[in-house]
Amino acid sequence: MGTWDTGPFDNDTAADFANTLDDAKPEERETLIRGVLTRTVDAVGWLTEGEEAVAAAALIATQCPGGDPIDTPYGPEKPMPAFPNDLRTLADEALARVISD
Repeated sequence: MGTWDTGPFDNDTAADFANTLDDAKPEERETLIRGVLTRTVDAVGWLTEGEEAVAAAALIATQCPGGDPIDTPYGPEKPMPAFPNDLRTLADEALARVISD
């Protein structure tokens, strides 16, 4: 179907990423999120994981002070671990890369 709404999980690729997170062992979820963000920051040329990076950043944002929970049936159903603070910076860098030329 592609993209169907404006939320961070409202496209096929991000919804698939949510399923991947749900299928992963709890201790592997941070590694998956860190990996997609790092690959996005380090990408040269065309981004292949931009949708996943936006979704990962949204999950991190929920844990920031004043962060809103993700309220969509397409996001992960299983709880995320408490993310270390360094992921906030990485998420910010990945989002900057996503919106760059």
